[in-house]
Amino acid sequence: MASRLTVIFYILLCLEAGVFLTLLPWWQPWGMGDWGDNFFLVMVAQKTGIVGLQRAVASGWVRGAVTGLGLLNLAMAFWEIFHFGETVRRLQGADAAPATGADAAAAPPKGHDPLPTANADVLDAPSAPPTDHVPHHGRRDL
Repeated sequence: MASRLTVIFYILLCLEAGVFLTLLPWWQPWGMGDWGDNFFLVMVAQKTGIVGLQRAVASGWVRGAVTGLGLLNLAMAFWEIFHFGETVRRLQGADAAPATGADAAAAPPKGHDPLPTANADVLDAPSAPPTDHVPHHGRRDL
């Protein structure tokens, strides 16, 4: 159940972010100012002394880039909607208990480690001598 809710909330987040990032650069809802006349943008431009920041953010290039991010979020949301069952199964598989019965035959042996690790018994090269981190020359007081 938790994996289903996780996927549903992720889909809702992607849909919401996608819609807002796609529409807000081009549309002024609820009496909001233009994309380039944002109060916080003007304040940051004045505080930092970067006068071209407001013009850069208001340009069509930045608006298009933000719209592209919104479209990517919408694409991720629709991909997750169409692959909902697969995503839920994978999330449940990550949280599932160890295999028992017939599934245990397909599982790797208990002592088998799929990733190579440093083992004290098997070394590829001889170990280096320990270092004492103390210089071997005398101190020079001036």
